[in-house]
Amino acid sequence: MNDEQEVRLAWEQHVGRSPAADRWLQSVVARHREPHRHYHTLRHVCWVLRHVFTLAGKGLTRDLGAVVAAACFHDVIYDPTAGDNEAASATLAAEALGEIGWAPARTAAVAAMIQATAGHEQQADRDTAVLLAADLGVLASDPVAYGDYVRGVRREYAHVDDEAWRTGRAAVLRSFLDRAAIYDPALGLGAWERRARANLTAELVSLGG
Repeated sequence: MNDEQEVRLAWEQHVGRSPAADRWLQSVVARHREPHRHYHTLRHVCWVLRHVFTLAGKGLTRDLGAVVAAACFHDVIYDPTAGDNEAASATLAAEALGEIGWAPARTAAVAAMIQATAGHEQQADRDTAVLLAADLGVLASDPVAYGDYVRGVRREYAHVDDEAWRTGRAAVLRSFLDRAAIYDPALGLGAWERRARANLTAELVSLGG
């Protein structure tokens, strides 16, 4: 199964099966294939969805469909030079889900989850916590996959010179390491937490931080 098939399966099971749903799925797929993307691609969506389903299998989600929809849309608009990607993605998700026929309250919940990916701060809402953990699952990957992630993001920020990249990236890494927890402790992701902190620390050292 390729990336598009994997996303389609999740979409049809949890977001919708209709002409409107299919049109929006095609839009989501096309946007994640934009040439400036090197990490925030359809493969990233697949991995986020896999993490969501893993956590859902532990009984950690309340509305799995809403989390799946948020996973599909959370980076649907991605411009590394812009500062409103999450807000724009949330707006587009609300428009799409409204056309597909979702209830306004459920659509609003998806939009709120997407907005929360802007800062990845701890959330009281369990579904949002699951989405944020799934989105940051790459931080807890093996060192090779983590390195691929870092290189992909660096290519997306090719417009930033090396010195500015090191400074900005180091600040991001410290912001996560300074937190009491990267992943909501209620999710029971102690192994993820340890691997993520090891990866972030190693990268920070490599940047001279």
